[in-house]
Amino acid sequence: MKIVIMAGGKGNRLWPKSASGKPKQFIALNSDETMLQTTYRSLARYLGREKLYVATAAQYLALVQEQLPELDPARLIVEPLQRDTAPCIALAALRFVREGDDEAIVTMPADHLIPDTRALVAKLAEAEVHAEAGEAIVTLGVVPNRPETNYGYIHTGDEGGSAMKVRAFLEKPSKERAEEWISMQGVYWNSGICVWKPSTIASAMERYQPSIWYPLLEAKAIDESVYEKLPRISIDYAVLEKSEHTYCIPVSFDWDDLGTWQSLERIGQTDASGNIAIGDVLFAEASNSIVYADMRQAIILGVDDLIVVATDEGLLVCHKSKEPLLKKYVQQLDNEEGGAR
Repeated sequence: MKIVIMAGGKGNRLWPKSASGKPKQFIALNSDETMLQTTYRSLARYLGREKLYVATAAQYLALVQEQLPELDPARLIVEPLQRDTAPCIALAALRFVREGDDEAIVTMPADHLIPDTRALVAKLAEAEVHAEAGEAIVTLGVVPNRPETNYGYIHTGDEGGSAMKVRAFLEKPSKERAEEWISMQGVYWNSGICVWKPSTIASAMERYQPSIWYPLLEAKAIDESVYEKLPRISIDYAVLEKSEHTYCIPVSFDWDDLGTWQSLERIGQTDASGNIAIGDVLFAEASNSIVYADMRQAIILGVDDLIVVATDEGLLVCHKSKEPLLKKYVQQLDNEEGGAR
């Protein structure tokens, strides 16, 4: 079993700390190490560096090499441009297919928090058995403990066994829909972690995403001119939701994708008024607010339920209830000439 750690995303929902020039996998939120460093090094302790690969976009190659000097350059998979997880996984699979290596691979994000690496590796080994036996795509589904609206969901069949066939996916539902789903049997959060053989990925891409697979397969050199024509699509929409061979293994270990500022409430320390401060922050008559003050002092006076983030990249002042809209407006800035870039 090899692991491909995907570290090429933008992390827009943690803007402005996570920005296009240095997205969230390359920053430290809950420890001295960045998320990429924590993910890579914790897995290396159990599996060894020779089993780990990092996939990233060309614009982040220098960051990966700076943060992981121990990573063998031969184990880098570099995308010319960002095109979401489906092209990334297709490119990784193509590499192993061309090398004649069909050992099962794990494709997983670099920026999720999984404190119990031992439990993760044990579940990956369990999934590997199913993936190696045929054409199964095996996902890890996290047992939900709240009606989370920022995650995707998986609904499995109610048959026994460790790997259950996936019946349906639900992406970032309303709170009411999330409450309905977690009340049902066989519902899990979609961790974004998959275990499958390179040949399985190749077969699925050929069937469901020929506009991704064949341009990569037929290109003499996979450069920007090839990559810019590939669709931007996640692996969930591209393959997992379409395949009849998608299975789920439930996991109960702690997991969080740290995808929003409010996710810090699950891992950070709050004061008596429910505030969370990162940096030199003074709260006065303020409650239930999250403040990130990067290398500057901040006073938060007489406000409630706010997210305030000040960095060299920009300033965010946002009511908590509006945080789901943040990604939309960051993308708007990125698309405007002279915007956040």
